[in-house]
Amino acid sequence: MKSNMKSKKIEIRTLEGVLRSYSLGFPESTEEFPWGERAIKVRNKTFVFMRSELGEFSISVKLPKSKDTALALPFTEPTHYGLGKSGWVTAQFTVGAEPPLEMLKAWVDESYRTIAPKKLVAQLDSLAEGAGSAPQSENKGKPQRGARRPKHV
Repeated sequence: MKSNMKSKKIEIRTLEGVLRSYSLGFPESTEEFPWGERAIKVRNKTFVFMRSELGEFSISVKLPKSKDTALALPFTEPTHYGLGKSGWVTAQFTVGAEPPLEMLKAWVDESYRTIAPKKLVAQLDSLAEGAGSAPQSENKGKPQRGARRPKHV
């Protein structure tokens, strides 16, 4: 199944920064670095794992609604360590790949909405109504140890 979403060409080294900034724009999102990976969390629950090294980038998100569609793509697989059974999907890209940025952002959004408390999802929806898309606001959560403020891309 091919996606109708057009992807802009984006380099692997840029992809992590763009998705990091996007993820940290969600209400109360924070960043930690367990196991050498970037983990973006909401209230201490991870909604995105990212890893970038040696010209490879991977992102893992929880996709209860779009898991089957996502897993039909050639660059995805169920997340290891038993997380795939719970709806987690990992996408991997290497240098020269053309990652579907808008699709990846939609997956981050779905993962956040799955993990975040309902009150924060409602806050996100009210922000989106006012601005036309989510997330628009800069991270308003308190950064945890090792967290950095998002760069504007």
